Amino acid sequence: MTDPRERILARLKAAPKRPIPECPAWSAPTYGADERKAKFRAMLEASHADVHEVTAADWPDRLKAILAAKGVRSMLYAPDSAAGRQLAAGWTGDFALVPYDHPVEDMKEILVTGVDAALTTAEAAIAQTGSLVLWPSADEPRLMSLLPPIHVALVAEETLADSLAEILTAQNWAASMPTNAVLISGPSKTADIEQTLAYGVHGPKELIVLLLNAGDGR
Repeated sequence: MTDPRERILARLKAAPKRPIPECPAWSAPTYGADERKAKFRAMLEASHADVHEVTAADWPDRLKAILAAKGVRSMLYAPDSAAGRQLAAGWTGDFALVPYDHPVEDMKEILVTGVDAALTTAEAAIAQTGSLVLWPSADEPRLMSLLPPIHVALVAEETLADSLAEILTAQNWAASMPTNAVLISGPSKTADIEQTLAYGVHGPKELIVLLLNAGDGR
């Protein structure tokens, strides 16, 4: 009896050759400044994310108020990042700031059950899909945006691009590809066979985006 694998391979070899189809024409979208921000916000909010426009001076206080309203008791942050240093300076919030300052093996319990939220910064953002682009680092590892129930992302408006292709070109990823790039377009979600969405099953239940107004810096 002929081996089934041999029969399958024989059929594949005998199949008529077909020309490789041409790539369809494609062009990235182009938005004006106001349209770009509106598109980014609309796409994120459609995915159940909260977007707040803030300034470099007031975002820590705005964040305190937002998280206090949600009953947050503790938030993980990167003490050696620019955002982390600004957040911790003169901190008077009603909830605890927990520094990510140990190896991941020592932080597992904190990451999984020890904090209500975590703050990271975004490398860039995409208006077309309402996505954040994160480059995890030793200061802000991927687990900070993956495990705590609430993920807070700080993104500068000047890094907002029309499309991923624009970011790849502008930041020259071909020459300095990140070890690990993460694209986030809302809270964690999944669906069953009936297409019923559930949030927070495999990651954060909530995504809060703080959009720093252009010209304010970080």
